[in-house]
Amino acid sequence: MRDIVTSCSAGYLCSTPLLDLNYVEDSAGGPDVTVGILAMMDKVTLLQMDAKLPMDTFENVMGLAIEGCKAIANYIREMLLENTKRLECQRG
Repeated sequence: MRDIVTSCSAGYLCSTPLLDLNYVEDSAGGPDVTVGILAMMDKVTLLQMDAKLPMDTFENVMGLAIEGCKAIANYIREMLLENTKRLECQRG
């Protein structure tokens, strides 16, 4: 395994990019983007949009989604390292 694949969604509502929309925000009808990345390689593996967006808005929303993906990947790496150290201590 070379990298961790993570995904995140972001939307655009009331002229504001939002990360990880809840049900109410998603139901409001604004456009949203789902992005999957290989975090360390900075490669997009998934890009899905449900509506058209102006390019500048799209760049902001996609950038936010990528930041969310990287935050998730960092958290996963921390948990993997923590659990690996714990197992190492248990096994001696």
